[in-house]
Amino acid sequence: MARTRAGSSGNGSGVKGARRPEVRLPPLEPYDGGELEPDGDYDGVELRDLDLAGQDGAGARFMDCALTECALDGTRLKRARVLDSVLTGVRGVGTDLADASLRDVELVDARLGGTQMFGAVLERVVVRGGKIDFLNLRQARLRDVVFQGCVLVEPDFGGARLERVEFVDCALKGADFTAATLTDVDLRGAVELGIAAGLDRLAGAVISTGQLLDLAPVLAAQLGIRVEG
Repeated sequence: MARTRAGSSGNGSGVKGARRPEVRLPPLEPYDGGELEPDGDYDGVELRDLDLAGQDGAGARFMDCALTECALDGTRLKRARVLDSVLTGVRGVGTDLADASLRDVELVDARLGGTQMFGAVLERVVVRGGKIDFLNLRQARLRDVVFQGCVLVEPDFGGARLERVEFVDCALKGADFTAATLTDVDLRGAVELGIAAGLDRLAGAVISTGQLLDLAPVLAAQLGIRVEG
């Protein structure tokens, strides 16, 4: 069962902080049920050191579960529901979580590439540590989500809706915010802030003075301003 910890008030900036989950898992049973099944129901189990590559768990429900050091290469989890669960050290390329729902979830030290989460709904989710390349969150809805101490390479937030989302001690490289809608998004804690597209969609976000200076050349180019020494 997850408890919710209220977020910060934004240190006087007026931005509302994300509410973080504090997942408290019950005693778990080791999972020995074979391959994942579409629309399967997984409750109170730990999936540890399993090769789930290429398996089909579309529409499955994971409740009070732990996925630890599992391989998720090409694993199909479209429309899956992951609730009150912790994913630690998962790795894989091309994991399909399109239209999935994650609520009260902690994702820790993941090594993922090309993860498909377009149309997904993330609510009270913490992504802590690890590296995720080419994360596809187009048209997704993120509410009370914290990216902490992780590296995001070319994440795609195109058309997504972000509300109370924080980036804390993480590197954001080549992010795409095209057509995104941002409300109470705090980017000040990003140790690297690289935005490839969608600078015009940053209304509703807060950045630091240093970040503004770093983004100045890109902003000038977008506005057609020529800067000469």
